[in-house]
Amino acid sequence: MRLFGLKTCDTCRKALKTLPEAKFFDVRSDGVPEDVLQQALDRFGEALLNTRSTTWRGLDDAQRARPPLELLADHPTLMKRPLIERDGELFLGWSPQTRAGLGVE
Repeated sequence: MRLFGLKTCDTCRKALKTLPEAKFFDVRSDGVPEDVLQQALDRFGEALLNTRSTTWRGLDDAQRARPPLELLADHPTLMKRPLIERDGELFLGWSPQTRAGLGVE
């Protein structure tokens, strides 16, 4: 199991505490493999972008109009967190649905 997030993100810390077997990857320093990002975009669409983040608010309209994968390559903190990969299946966020899907509720 891999968990992609930020070490300073409280939600990611909660997820890691609940999933101690997960290997953590900081998107800022480690990045997210391109194939995982593409799979996440195919599965979650625009929900993969955190449009409530301060990074998003700092972008102008032209930057926001760029393709999501380009935006995430330039600004990895725009990704909604955490992104959890388990046995090829992806989960986004730390909602009750995600926790149920991972079998931790």
